[in-house]
Amino acid sequence: MTEYTFVIVVNFLVLVLVFISSETVIASYDEFEAYDEEQLVPSSRYETISPSEPPLGDLDNVVFDVSEFGAIPDADTDSTYAFEKTWEAACKHEGITKFYVPEGKFLVGAIEFKGPCSTKSTLEVEIRGDLMAPTSIKQFPFNQWITFTQLNDIVLYGRANLEGRGEVEAWKQESCWKASKCDKLITSLILGNVSNAIIRDITLSNAKGFHLGLHFTQNVTVQNVSISSPQDSPNTDGIHVHSSSYISINSSTIGVGDDCVSISTGSFNVLVFNTRCGPGHGISIGSLGKNKNEEEVRGIRVQNCTINGTDNGVRIKTWPTSPPSQASDMIFEDIIMMNVSNPIIINQEYCPSNSCSTTFASMVKLSNIEFKNIRGTYNTEFGVTLRCSSLVACENITLIDVNLSSINTTEEMKQERFSMKGSLHGLAVFNSNFN
Repeated sequence: MTEYTFVIVVNFLVLVLVFISSETVIASYDEFEAYDEEQLVPSSRYETISPSEPPLGDLDNVVFDVSEFGAIPDADTDSTYAFEKTWEAACKHEGITKFYVPEGKFLVGAIEFKGPCSTKSTLEVEIRGDLMAPTSIKQFPFNQWITFTQLNDIVLYGRANLEGRGEVEAWKQESCWKASKCDKLITSLILGNVSNAIIRDITLSNAKGFHLGLHFTQNVTVQNVSISSPQDSPNTDGIHVHSSSYISINSSTIGVGDDCVSISTGSFNVLVFNTRCGPGHGISIGSLGKNKNEEEVRGIRVQNCTINGTDNGVRIKTWPTSPPSQASDMIFEDIIMMNVSNPIIINQEYCPSNSCSTTFASMVKLSNIEFKNIRGTYNTEFGVTLRCSSLVACENITLIDVNLSSINTTEEMKQERFSMKGSLHGLAVFNSNFN
């Protein structure tokens, strides 16, 4: 296997390089396997009960208030049962329906809000109070806390915080620190098999695993959402997108211990716009190529974002010795980097545990990738790293108006910092420098 590793100086020029090596549904959704479609199973159901008082409103326009079904806002009393019965009643209602959580702190265990529902208009879920997760991971039979599934036309909003309380037990699992993956990762909020949905104006914090997961969803907007957990919290991705299409993530702030946004297999037409990322591991495509028969990733756009103090900026990551798949038509544009590591990186040797088989190079085909108007500062050796596969060449990589400055430049390092390895067919660099 032939590898090519070198540093090139690029400034106000067009460069086309061709390097060819001399050697010529899914088990898990990402490197941490935080979510499995088989886990989307109903939580336990109870016999139907009547609320203490009738729901608010008339027969055609009804508010289903969890407190009317027995939920207690004291952060200690388990209100899961009351939430389940409130949803059951709301989902059966055929008129204009709102599922409502008033102010206060509600302890809620693992719960599934399952459709399809009978409402003939948009189903509203308004959460004003904070939802508190149980602290023990043993109280979660599956890797999810709050799940919305098999629904169409729903809006989730409010001034709520979904508090995962991962710091109490989940992050302390020995596996989190001895391996790249915690034994049990619990996603705080999942939309699975949901279409035509809006999530806005909510906060998610301190998830036991991922904060928000979008799985097998279509036409979903995530807007003005705040997501936070400490920089050292393990496997706490902000938003994870899998097998989903026509997704818009905008006007949000994400600071976590892993990827701010991760977009994995089977996803296309995903827009991340006007979003702030940091701390964390940046905005990532992947990881890709861990499993057989992965669906392609296509049509990803990251635009008008600020990335501050992260381990990576914008990143595409694939596993070595991976089965064939592909990712294409990705644009990263109008991005500000502030003291980040690896501001632009394609890494087809991704191996977080350093225990991967490297018998063969990655077989994930990457093509038609554009980095445009990216500027700011970085603290690592290279501003741009293209670590491509030696077996399946990266194709058509373009950098336009990329201007990155190292904050660690010494007299010995006063040259432009661009690293490339593997095989690459077609690299164009316009009006850019990486000093």
